[in-house]
Amino acid sequence: MTEPRHILSLSGGKDSTALAVYMRDRIPQMEYVFCDTKKELQETYDYLDKIEAYLGKKIVRLTDDRGFDHWLQIKGGYLPSSRMRWCTEYLKIKPFEKYVGTDPTKLYVGIRADEYRKAYVSSKPNIVTVLPFMEDNISYEDVYRILEESGLGLPSYYSWRTRSGCYFCFFQRRAEWVGLRENHPDLFEKAKEYEKVDPETGDRYTWSQRESLEELSQPERMEEIKRAHEAAMQKEQKRRRVSLPLFEVLSDVHDNENDDEPCFFCQT
Repeated sequence: MTEPRHILSLSGGKDSTALAVYMRDRIPQMEYVFCDTKKELQETYDYLDKIEAYLGKKIVRLTDDRGFDHWLQIKGGYLPSSRMRWCTEYLKIKPFEKYVGTDPTKLYVGIRADEYRKAYVSSKPNIVTVLPFMEDNISYEDVYRILEESGLGLPSYYSWRTRSGCYFCFFQRRAEWVGLRENHPDLFEKAKEYEKVDPETGDRYTWSQRESLEELSQPERMEEIKRAHEAAMQKEQKRRRVSLPLFEVLSDVHDNENDDEPCFFCQT
């Protein structure tokens, strides 16, 4: 019987990184991959370099050479959304499954024991999902400890954004769009260029259904979002009645704003 390949897909987020640290010495033959849309934040690439140095092993970068703009044209200019996640399908899942091929494979996923989201399940029968954190009862606090003890810590973008993924990810909350505008104004403008309004039909092709980035970036609107976000942060901190890391409060506030479950390859 053929021995299965062991593969861990990194997203640039805390959970998959902690899992890579956790599994490094447990499975020395582990393969590490990153599905690169070429639309990621620079902070994500910098963090991957740090992870690679810690692991002492190359992280294989998987890409679809045709890229996002090609698939956007194929999709008739329809931007991806929570209902049409074609970006994940064509830029992450398909490159990953092509890399695996027909080899028997164990895919290691960083879903923790204290969360209730679904793991990626491939349509290919040769790929079996493994959940070490679930099996070993690894929780939120354990992930922080693993990252701190490794010296990797959290990605720097976690100061204003709580999920990895493309700089224009449609799962971003409004406060995170403001964060992109303030931290990467050039990328915000690029994201804005993708938005379109059909002058004949009035149809809007925007990242957010209720508001375009042009509307969101008006100074008075940005201040309104920031005030509401700060109030929500203070309320959440008081509700907890304990001193918490900023990121943990930020994550809960954002989850309360939008409970759509993000794409597996972008979140972990």
